[in-house]
Amino acid sequence: MKYTAIVLAAGKGTRMQSNVSKQFMELGGKPVVYYSLKAFEVSPVDNIILVTGEKDIEFCRKEVVEKYGFTKVTAITAGGAERYLSVWNGIQAAGECDYILIHDSARAFIDQETILRCMKDVRESKACVAAVPVKDTIKKVDEELKSTETPDRSRLWIIQTPQVFEQKLVADAYRMLAEEIAAGKAPSVTDDTMVVEYYMHKPAHMVMGSYYNLKVTTPEDLVFGNAILNNR
Repeated sequence: MKYTAIVLAAGKGTRMQSNVSKQFMELGGKPVVYYSLKAFEVSPVDNIILVTGEKDIEFCRKEVVEKYGFTKVTAITAGGAERYLSVWNGIQAAGECDYILIHDSARAFIDQETILRCMKDVRESKACVAAVPVKDTIKKVDEELKSTETPDRSRLWIIQTPQVFEQKLVADAYRMLAEEIAAGKAPSVTDDTMVVEYYMHKPAHMVMGSYYNLKVTTPEDLVFGNAILNNR
């Protein structure tokens, strides 16, 4: 079975309040994207597709891939204006494989145990995602920020990445999405499981992730991130 990891590093990171994209900000003396690439480099996946901004391709090639010796990165491709377009570009660059793992580079603390659990689970489920149960009570609110509903916490999970799929399943789903985008009628989607659920009617199976697998999105996340690195 051939596994390909698509690592997404094309975001602008506006919530980071910095001129430097969040994936290239320093964390423990290395760019954030380094840690995700390193995790998949030492994992059993066969190859890695790095998706980044078009203007950042050469920077990633020289200052990340070559500098740190990531031999599993077989292609660096340009992302799109939206996350789903970047994923579609990555899927097309992946070529022939059996399973695809899609991972946000900003989740710098993905561990080997989670990757292995996802790689094993997808063989049975065809679609799975790293996730953790919510710890807090969640409220649904109206336009005036008044609570309207309190969902059962035991049925709520926080979705992370990697999100892992049988190659044909996710490729077909994104192809349909791309066609609808071209026709100007694409639905609103925020992650890969939504695309597969919407177009292929295939629910994703939850795979236990890690509460350390946070997404570096805001300035305080860098503080938490450095604390995780120090703990490791």
